[in-house]
Amino acid sequence: MWRFFVFLLGFSFTLMGLIFVICYLNLITIGYNFKEYLHFISRKFECLQVLLGILLMSVALYTKKGERNELYL
Repeated sequence: MWRFFVFLLGFSFTLMGLIFVICYLNLITIGYNFKEYLHFISRKFECLQVLLGILLMSVALYTKKGERNELYL
């Protein structure tokens, strides 16, 4: 159940971040070049949510369901 919640949380972070990345594409129309655009979005937390969301989704997808890290004596 927690994997589903983490996946949905990661998906929503990714979606919100990509919306801001697309909205900030308007900076190119006012004179920014692509390098300045990448530098600008790399400093914005809203755009860095994309990386956080992808990380959360990959954690949710690649963890094994029955795996436990316990030491049995």
